[in-house]
Amino acid sequence: MSVVRIPFQVTGWEPEPASVGEDGATAIGRGILRKTFTGPLEGTSTVAMNSAAVAGAPAGYVAVELVTGALEGRSGSFVLQHSALVEGGAAPTGVVVPGTGTGELTGLRGSMTIAHDDGGATLVLDYELP
Repeated sequence: MSVVRIPFQVTGWEPEPASVGEDGATAIGRGILRKTFTGPLEGTSTVAMNSAAVAGAPAGYVAVELVTGALEGRSGSFVLQHSALVEGGAAPTGVVVPGTGTGELTGLRGSMTIAHDDGGATLVLDYELP
């Protein structure tokens, strides 16, 4: 297994209208997020995200993310599936969806977390390739 830290920036956000519950405080929404990665992964991604909020504050999300680029010099694409709950401040966690690797990334497997610090956002990818 290899562990790499991959800085990224969110480059776009296209929200859809939210659905609000009877209480007026609980809402669900979805949208498309776009990212650009640098470092060990040079590439971009498109994220389909569903989220929940309570009284306007984020409560949790689930997402699937199509990543395209070169991971440590090997080009192709793959899909990440990740989620997080805001309560308790746990970092988002997820997996590389098995069977989604293409090109030189065929057979990619692994897990991931997303870290946020003063330097920005970082994808931490723990992966293996055949």
